[in-house]
Amino acid sequence: MGRRTFLAVAGWLATAVVATLIGLAAIRVVGESLTGTPGGIRSQEEISRALAEPVPGGTGSPGGPPTGTPAPGTGPSASSSGPAAPASPSVEPGNRRSFSTAGGSAVAECVSGGVFLKSWSARPGYRVDDVDRGPDDDADVTFVGPSGEYEIAVRCVGGVPVLDPDDD
Repeated sequence: MGRRTFLAVAGWLATAVVATLIGLAAIRVVGESLTGTPGGIRSQEEISRALAEPVPGGTGSPGGPPTGTPAPGTGPSASSSGPAAPASPSVEPGNRRSFSTAGGSAVAECVSGGVFLKSWSARPGYRVDDVDRGPDDDADVTFVGPSGEYEIAVRCVGGVPVLDPDDD
């Protein structure tokens, strides 16, 4: 009975190991295609370089639909309500800047028609409530979440996007 038990245990362990390896391989393949970032996780430097590259079709052609794509938010928080520190944008190449609040972040640039929101992204637990993308005299995006409502409102001054604290 000792040899039979040993063979049964060894067979069970071999089956368990093979099943585990197949499961891990399947999770890796399916998981990357469903939730992974194509090309992996990007660093802040890679994002800055990508934002500095010219957009196909020119930087002054904001005719597409809102992207809602993630934007690097490195500046301090700015909000229309709720607790937050005074905001200052992070400087991007040329006439593009990113702005950040506790609710989310946005990238804006000055184009021939005024200010234009290139992209925006809500932080976890927040959602985008309203977007005025522009191009216009001013553009804004509002994030709503558990700690309140946060708005990023921008306008162009001297060809550079700046926060518009008077936009209510």
